[in-house]
Amino acid sequence: MKPALEQQALDQLFFEAHTYNRFSDEQVSDETIHTLYDLLKWGPTSMNTQPARYVFVRSPAAREKLLPALIAGNVEKTRKSPLTVIVATDSVFYEHLAAQFKAYDATPLFAGNTALAESTAFRNGTLQGAYLMLAARALGLDCGPMSGFDAAAVNAEFFPDGRWKANFIVNLGYGADNGFHPRGPRLPFEDVACII
Repeated sequence: MKPALEQQALDQLFFEAHTYNRFSDEQVSDETIHTLYDLLKWGPTSMNTQPARYVFVRSPAAREKLLPALIAGNVEKTRKSPLTVIVATDSVFYEHLAAQFKAYDATPLFAGNTALAESTAFRNGTLQGAYLMLAARALGLDCGPMSGFDAAAVNAEFFPDGRWKANFIVNLGYGADNGFHPRGPRLPFEDVACII
């Protein structure tokens, strides 16, 4: 049996982690971005589909292209964030399956079924976005995920060929003191789960 993580690790990943709206001025290095991906890529996806794609928005020019697509409440915190990630999904992720999933040739399952490909990409790409946030926290970064944006506008600006589609956006950096709102409660087990 594997040992459980120590309390400090659990605190950093879950119990004491917050959604950040403000970050320090410290930049997120290229090395950290690559380490982040090298960690998150090991999170499981069905049939090893790995449909998520990531656009790390750091330059002022790229950020200015993103800001008009955000709802008003997300503009300034994104403008001031050291790094923003557009978590997208690749609509033809299955082109990589022959190399990534060796059990059998699963490509025809998706190539011939748009509805299945879209639902698989969305579900598993969302999982990978969650892995990104946990990997970021594991590396000492803080996260500010957002769904308040015009996806069509983001897609038109960043993915005009239509192959990738924006799922959600995450600001990343090193959280500023008091850069978060008081944490809301979580639903108790009895309201959301059962053991049968």
